Amino acid sequence: MITRGYEAWVRDFEDERERRAAAPEPTWEQGARVHPAIWRSVRRFQVGESGDGANLIAKADRAGDAPYARAVRLFVAEEQNHARLLGLLLGAGGVPPLTSHWSDTVFVRLRRLLGLRLELLVLMVAEVVALRYYRALRDGTGDALTTRVAGAILADEVRHVPFHCERLREAFARMPRPLGRLVLLGWRALLLAAALVVACDHGSALRRFGVGRMRFVRDVTASAGPVVRSILDRAV
Repeated sequence: MITRGYEAWVRDFEDERERRAAAPEPTWEQGARVHPAIWRSVRRFQVGESGDGANLIAKADRAGDAPYARAVRLFVAEEQNHARLLGLLLGAGGVPPLTSHWSDTVFVRLRRLLGLRLELLVLMVAEVVALRYYRALRDGTGDALTTRVAGAILADEVRHVPFHCERLREAFARMPRPLGRLVLLGWRALLLAAALVVACDHGSALRRFGVGRMRFVRDVTASAGPVVRSILDRAV
């Protein structure tokens, strides 16, 4: 696999920032109307998107790769924009945001205990789960404003996964391949656990999306294969 280089990722993030700045904002005043179970679900995801990313940025700075550190800052800014969009969507539905949620607290504390490589692996769990969740939110409500917001976030998440895979591929190339496979086996187990937690915690919303708990878990775990193959591909 040919890597892009982090200067290219910086340009990608900057191009997306300019495109977003030039695009009109969603029409928040049109309001949003979805089932209360979906609002409860969106509130929890909004909390998860609202971190400042300071810990990840500090670790990227310590890695000594200036273009990568710049790209990480731009990635964090996109995640913060997701929190902004979801917050405004909640406001359009007359729903107050949450200030915290236990699952996000556990997730953030776990990430902060780890080095950059392991933090990225934990972060990738959230990214892969988010891919399936925002696709379900985009396709499953019938509300125009919710569909637009979820689609915009999903488009960003699709770009984020290969960005993190590139850094992880470099890290795994420096360890014995059997060890790398063992670590990624553990990552798959963590992904399964996270998918089960989300399926239980957001089950009512998933049913409203027409997905259901078990299908959500199956879809998330099935998406792990391409991620693992991308990380283990050492060809450059």
